[in-house]
Amino acid sequence: MKDNCIVAQSGGPTVAINASLAGVIDGVKKSNKYTRVYGAIHGIQGVLDNNFIDLSLMALSKFPLVNTLELSPAMYLGSCRYKLPDFEVDSKPYEIIFDRFEEYQVAAFFYIGGNDSMDTVDKLSKYANKIGSDVKIVGIPKTIDNDLCHTDHTPGFGSAAKYVASTMLEIAHDTYIYQIPSVVIVEIMGRDAGWLTAASCLARNDYSPAPHLIYLPEVDFDEDQFIDDIKNVLKTSRCVIVAVSEGIHDKDGNYISASSAVADKFGHAQLSGTGKALESLVKDRMDIKVRSIELNVLQRCAAHISSRTDINESFALGQAAVKYAAEGMTAVMSTIKRVSNDPYQWIIEPENVSLIANQAKTIPLEWITPEKNDVTPEMEAYLRPLIIGEVSLQYKDGLPMYLPVNHLL
Repeated sequence: MKDNCIVAQSGGPTVAINASLAGVIDGVKKSNKYTRVYGAIHGIQGVLDNNFIDLSLMALSKFPLVNTLELSPAMYLGSCRYKLPDFEVDSKPYEIIFDRFEEYQVAAFFYIGGNDSMDTVDKLSKYANKIGSDVKIVGIPKTIDNDLCHTDHTPGFGSAAKYVASTMLEIAHDTYIYQIPSVVIVEIMGRDAGWLTAASCLARNDYSPAPHLIYLPEVDFDEDQFIDDIKNVLKTSRCVIVAVSEGIHDKDGNYISASSAVADKFGHAQLSGTGKALESLVKDRMDIKVRSIELNVLQRCAAHISSRTDINESFALGQAAVKYAAEGMTAVMSTIKRVSNDPYQWIIEPENVSLIANQAKTIPLEWITPEKNDVTPEMEAYLRPLIIGEVSLQYKDGLPMYLPVNHLL
């Protein structure tokens, strides 16, 4: 009798993806539906390679599950960026995967990840339907980019947003101490969607208006206007702090850093150097001190400043996925639906994964100012609840204690 399940993680790491894994393990424990839960090492690649660890014992121990796993950053099971081919063209990987499901008596497969991971969930679901397999395939959202459709927001985004806003505030304090006029450009992740860069607006408070300017990939970027924007801010401020998405582009669709851009296996441009490009532009056009800062991977796994709201929601989404599979659902992803902003309330509902895979949710244009250099109060109202709450980490020798990942080394 098939009564086991497999869970895997894929894509880029976040602070909260292990909380979703913990939610799956907890959901399995409480479901009375599944006997064992296996973790595939390095995503779907681990299923193909027959590389598993048994997570069942973790479900019996409350301490590492609640106090350590859910608060450990990145991916306990490791990751991959493996793109499944169209099974009509090459069915071999699918045959291996479903043979593996049969070998391990798997009744459900849970995949935690972003857009590309939901592509895998969608393809596996359709192949299962084609061959008449009863294995339930369920997706669990994850991405700091916050660009998955049909969910209010994604796990990992709230914590990354909290890191970005906190860092922006600290950069402002660093900048304000000098009397010399200056420009600081902070490059933030976001290839096609500017949600994370927009979150920098949360750094603003009664005494600090930084960032003074915010530029997002949802609208075209104009270099001449950028210089004019900086000059306008300098009329009333000694310094200018700018938040910019790595994926900003001109009216012709050319990335500001596109000269060295390459594409990954999924066809996504790999960008960097946007901040440096703008730093050079300011140096060429203005006589002023300027520096650029690239947050890069630092914003992905800063567990020491994670959002409790983010962790709680991520855990609940993992639990919900197990519930859906146990109830016979397949080809769905657990999603967050916002009920209200103030007080902040939300519910979890299943959504057809085919509506999510290979789609991207961008910022509504009405949440970007007409000048294309800032966001509106509606954006701040959307973002603010997602960073609320702190976590309590355990420390050893002055550093956070996370769950060991010897199995990945």
